[in-house]
Amino acid sequence: TCDTGDQQTTAVLHLKEPAATIVEMLKDVTSYEGEDAVFECRLSRETTQDAQWFLGDVPLQSNEMNEIRVQGTRHSLILRKVTLEDCGSISFKVGEHTSAA
Repeated sequence: TCDTGDQQTTAVLHLKEPAATIVEMLKDVTSYEGEDAVFECRLSRETTQDAQWFLGDVPLQSNEMNEIRVQGTRHSLILRKVTLEDCGSISFKVGEHTSAA
């Protein structure tokens, strides 16, 4: 706001968060049945954008079988005690960007 006493004008600043990109892609993981499998990727920046992990087409959430972690720009998925049913494509999506292994 600029106020000269008898006149006043106001403007508003709007900020848009720049889109994060995936700078370290997922890598394929080989594991034995009953072991944990860990997938990691890194983003260009910390972000409030929605990030989502998938097993095939199924979105994953943190629970007793899947642990999802975010530490700064690093995003991790830990599949606990994998079974043959866990074999397949793992993907991570943020904004318009996707990485798969």
